[in-house]
Amino acid sequence: MSDETLPPPPTAARPPALRPTRDPQLVLLRHGQTEWSASGRHTGRTDLPLTAAGETQARSAGATLAAYEFAAVFTSPRTRARRTAELAGHPGAVVDEDLAEWDYGPVDGRTSRDVSEILGREFQIFEDGVQVLPPSDEHGEGRPGETLDQVAVRAARVIARAEQVLAGAGTGAGGDVLLVAHGHLLRVLATVWLGVDPRLGARFELGTAAVCLLGYGHSLRTIEGWNLAAQ
Repeated sequence: MSDETLPPPPTAARPPALRPTRDPQLVLLRHGQTEWSASGRHTGRTDLPLTAAGETQARSAGATLAAYEFAAVFTSPRTRARRTAELAGHPGAVVDEDLAEWDYGPVDGRTSRDVSEILGREFQIFEDGVQVLPPSDEHGEGRPGETLDQVAVRAARVIARAEQVLAGAGTGAGGDVLLVAHGHLLRVLATVWLGVDPRLGARFELGTAAVCLLGYGHSLRTIEGWNLAAQ
């Protein structure tokens, strides 16, 4: 994910705790800071640990969500997401391969500025995709990367599974679900939740260790909170 995310100020106050609503919610948590997120480098399949600041962010996110009793918690397979889930109080989070970050292929490890300089124009990942560059052994291990639509298909599968828990299928009572994943994957997931063009994910800023709340209103899927308690 490349959102030019900056480290939190050393004196940042702990964000207030969020309170569950009466109706089940799909709660999203982006992983804490890594070296590459701090420097704006796209981080897809590259598996990086959290920085010390990122671990602090993850614990803070856990405090923000402490009032929730999740019926299910799912995490991306990447170390940065699994560690965030653990530090946020969910060491038993179930790994879901579909929650992995966008496979950036030749864009992996590059900043948007890097790609813009190669293209000779401004690079917009939600419009251009990652296959705008040829496969590279140095970036993305020669993979072409995923298209935005392929990422959206994965997100739709995650939502379908989560909604089974939200609706209480087989149990009679729904419960909140937590997804711990990545900036671009979660932004795409939000567009799929709303049933809109995935390219609109470009408009949804999402900081490291930020929390988002998805729910229902008048029989419609809604966004009830976005980029909350961002570090």
